[in-house]
Amino acid sequence: MAVLERSELQASSLADLHAIADQLGLDGFRRLRKADLIDTILGDAGPKLEEAGDMPAAFSEDSDGGEPEERAEAGRGKRRGRRLSASRSRRQAASAKDQDSAESATPVKDEQAEVKGASDRGGHIAAGVVELLGNGSAFLRVAPPEPSDDDVYISAAQVRRCELVSGDRVTGPVRTPRRSERYPSLVRIDTINGASAETVSDGARYEDLPVDYPNERLALGSQDPTLEAIEWLTPLGRGSRAVIVGAAHAGKTEILRRLADVFAGRDDLEITVVLSGVRPEEIAQWQEGPVPPIAALSFAASPDAQGQAVERAVETAKRVATRGGHALVLIDSLDGLQPQVARRALAAARNLRDGGSLTVIATASRPLGGETAVIALDVALTSTGRQPILDLLNSGTLRPELLVGEDGARAIVQARAGAMEAAAG
Repeated sequence: MAVLERSELQASSLADLHAIADQLGLDGFRRLRKADLIDTILGDAGPKLEEAGDMPAAFSEDSDGGEPEERAEAGRGKRRGRRLSASRSRRQAASAKDQDSAESATPVKDEQAEVKGASDRGGHIAAGVVELLGNGSAFLRVAPPEPSDDDVYISAAQVRRCELVSGDRVTGPVRTPRRSERYPSLVRIDTINGASAETVSDGARYEDLPVDYPNERLALGSQDPTLEAIEWLTPLGRGSRAVIVGAAHAGKTEILRRLADVFAGRDDLEITVVLSGVRPEEIAQWQEGPVPPIAALSFAASPDAQGQAVERAVETAKRVATRGGHALVLIDSLDGLQPQVARRALAAARNLRDGGSLTVIATASRPLGGETAVIALDVALTSTGRQPILDLLNSGTLRPELLVGEDGARAIVQARAGAMEAAAG
């Protein structure tokens, strides 16, 4: 089987290269330039990583087991297998769009006949873990987390119907590929995470679930002066509906990116970043960060395209929250969206009572209304390099005592009073 070629890697985006390097288990790859990263993926850049102090075990002379030559050959074999896995995943994603078109064109009667036929023949029942694709369809990974030739395709219609999210464990009957398809397809979803698919799908709508004000603080634990000010003076919680506002060049995108860096290491949050209407240079910076965006559209994209990207991310996060998980969606920014789309995205955030949560933190030039937290930045402070850059008088959190206690809420009031006196003096 063919491995990734240098020409193929050179034609790939930096985000794709980072994804491949992550699957290969390479350390320190985010600090490498594109050419060095390609060399590393192909197994030719051991000395570069060694100089950086992040040499993979396959290149290390202190690795356990065998002589250096034997270990090097074993490392090459392991990397080759991982490259094949990454290449297979890319091929699967590339063919998903065509297969989804074929699935959607299948008459309902034909699908029902295939289900009956599979049942009559004692057909194959697949079980595995869902991995969503960018176009809304998915694959059922039968040997997660690695892709394999035995993986089963799940149409976008089934993903929507059953509100699947990545990580769901599902079972269902499988049919063989048709003439125009490359992969077997899931005919029907029988169970989701051990429960009947019908039971899961018939659950209460996200919008109908009871909610509470955010009452569990999202600790930032950062020594950055502005993030410290945000943590204690405009605290955020699970389910917060927060907007970072300020004039142009106030630092909204930078603060959002710092928040992403802080949250990136948390295992209790499903983090999603969506870039909508930003500068191309900002897209590159986000892609090199710890949480690459799932969608990145510059200000040249149409409002409809930007809105669709944001709404897809929010809908997926809703499903995570409905099933008891905690989702965080970071949006930069709301300004390029149609007003009703921006409001829907922000309004989706909520702290579900006795359930999960969806937190939305977005940038905008001004508050939209309905926020539970507004983080206002002072462009005068930003432009002169003074910290923190929080505009406390125009910032605030609803019911802060639920997040920082009564003493913390009183401290916020005192800080605001001091800021007001300073402004008046």
